[in-house]
Amino acid sequence: MKFGADKNRKRVTLIIAGVLIVIAALQINASVIPADASIDTFWAKFRTAVIKGDKETVSTMCQFPITMPYRVPSIRTKAQFMKRYRALFNEQADAAKCFAEAKPEVDPSTRNAFTIACKDLGGADNISYGFERKRGVWKLSYLDNIAE
Repeated sequence: MKFGADKNRKRVTLIIAGVLIVIAALQINASVIPADASIDTFWAKFRTAVIKGDKETVSTMCQFPITMPYRVPSIRTKAQFMKRYRALFNEQADAAKCFAEAKPEVDPSTRNAFTIACKDLGGADNISYGFERKRGVWKLSYLDNIAE
């Protein structure tokens, strides 16, 4: 009699473990956002242009006005962008260094936005470059310093 009870207990334990594994697998799949190849393509081109200091190419990948951190005026035109390139990519963070390793973080509430997080010049993770997709085209739309 005891042998049969142990066998049933093992069966129930295995069934419960199996159900828990299936539930965990479903939860993991539900939380993963499928990769968007357009983000990877855009990011590779944008990152390369910034690392090379190719202002002309980077300017074509920006949505004007580019919103800047607290008390810093927006960059409204390509001409302003060319003059303020350093302010955008070197004063808040070393974007070229950051972009070499950074990976896009997709906003889970929309597939039309992603950010790149960078360390500020003091080493804290405070800088965020924001990108938006409008009419199917990705563009840099803002720079934010969450410490300000």
